[in-house]
Amino acid sequence: MYEWIKALHILAVISWMAGMLYLPRLMVYHCVAEPGSKQSETFKIMEWRLLKIIINPAMIVTWLAGGWLVWDGGWYLSGWFHAKFALVIVMSAIHGMLVRRVKEFRQDRNTRSEKYYRILNEAPAVLMIGIVILVVVKPF
Repeated sequence: MYEWIKALHILAVISWMAGMLYLPRLMVYHCVAEPGSKQSETFKIMEWRLLKIIINPAMIVTWLAGGWLVWDGGWYLSGWFHAKFALVIVMSAIHGMLVRRVKEFRQDRNTRSEKYYRILNEAPAVLMIGIVILVVVKPF
């Protein structure tokens, strides 16, 4: 059963990361769209659907399958896991920030610049690199 749950976890992580990397990029383009314009309304739909249909469910499955793997594998005793867990908490916090930003865009209340979203777009990639290295290399 462990290998099946691991496969599910990997698929969920891939889906979560794809969304976490794409959503801020949509927001970069949304920033330049005039509020209330057809383009802005299209971005609102794209952002909302990406969040609700892909990112949120993928994060939930990632956490559930990951929790099962940690418990079943006894990884909760490992130092590398504690470091990885900290990075996943930060990733989840960024997810929460993106949820708030989607709500702001939906209400035409975005006050942040393209630069903000360009920088925010890099955070999941950096975290993902750290997480993957910790899981594969298990340095401590």
